[in-house]
Amino acid sequence: MDAEAAFDDHRVALEQRYGRGSLPPAGPWSPAIELLLSHRSVRGYQGRELPVGTFETLVAAAQSAATSSNMQTWSVIAVRDASRKASLARIAGNQKHMEQCPLFLVWLADLSRAKRIEQEEGVPLVTLPYLESFLVAAIDAALAAQNAVVAAESLGLSTVYIGALRNNPEEVAKLLALPDGAMAVFGLCVGYADSEAVSEVKPRLPQECVAFEEAYRVRGNEQALRHSYDIKLAQFSQRNEMSEDTWTKRVQKRMGAIASMGGRDKLADALRKLGFPLR
Repeated sequence: MDAEAAFDDHRVALEQRYGRGSLPPAGPWSPAIELLLSHRSVRGYQGRELPVGTFETLVAAAQSAATSSNMQTWSVIAVRDASRKASLARIAGNQKHMEQCPLFLVWLADLSRAKRIEQEEGVPLVTLPYLESFLVAAIDAALAAQNAVVAAESLGLSTVYIGALRNNPEEVAKLLALPDGAMAVFGLCVGYADSEAVSEVKPRLPQECVAFEEAYRVRGNEQALRHSYDIKLAQFSQRNEMSEDTWTKRVQKRMGAIASMGGRDKLADALRKLGFPLR
């Protein structure tokens, strides 16, 4: 590919992610960056099965992510059984794509292995009950899952995260026979996209709203940038037959009422029951 064609790919990918008028300065480029910028959530899947070994390949990619102090405090469960996927979908508010996808991955913050080490070796692990340990496990799971997402998309597969498993983590734990000290932090649909479900790349906030040099600084034009982004997101939603809410209204709707949490306002209590004291 010549330099001019590469620059065109660079510009097109950035325009899809930010929209015209909000492009960051041109910088280094690679096929991997282009793949990352093309990410989109897909909520409709074909019944087509995945190649043999796909799950294992995605796990290998996931295990190649960074993990705090190499403690590897995460696990993942592949769910393929239709009835189990249906039960998980019910917990998550009846999201039908969870039943459509051939592979549903449940990502766990998992301190249970450390608890087993404590029991088997007879050496107290005094930091296990602390909030920091759960936070490390949740971050480890997120890093691993994102590696798996990038790997899946490089293979021509589509994905969408399902945070609504946290609506009832105790029921999820029972359904998946989770040990004490393991919690499903989110799910992930993996499969071949239904052509009717594929949408364009969703625009993101301008970099000026989220990226800073040396220290956090609320810019004087933040409100104007937000209003401009509101227009872009509303237009995107209209083109893709979604709710035409602006980004500001989405934040207000999601954070303005306890009911919008779908039961996750009780998450701290659920975590304690699942073996995370959160001291």
